[in-house]
Amino acid sequence: MLKDNHIGAAGSITKAVQMARDYCSFVNKIEVEVENLEMVKEAVEAGADIIMLDNMSHDEMKEAIRLIDGRALTECSGNVTRETIPDILDLGVDFVSSGALTHSAPILDVSLKNLRSVE
Repeated sequence: MLKDNHIGAAGSITKAVQMARDYCSFVNKIEVEVENLEMVKEAVEAGADIIMLDNMSHDEMKEAIRLIDGRALTECSGNVTRETIPDILDLGVDFVSSGALTHSAPILDVSLKNLRSVE
């Protein structure tokens, strides 16, 4: 997955996708996280396999999916809750990610102090 820091280090989405393709095996999918419609257009043109629409409004996601037009898989992420998933799915996205599942998960403190080697 190419995130904003990867794109910034590479200089552009296009360059980041090319560098990932040059580095990875042909069997790996390249996913690009985008935040606006200009980034969507560049990710499509660069040949991203999956485009993650991050923190976009419903209308922006709808337009992004129209622009992508089946040329890449789509994933929606950011501010996704149980309540917003049905509206997002109605847009026709392929995947939905939600950090809400873990944001309020209780913490389990596990100590590894008493581990012993097995002989």
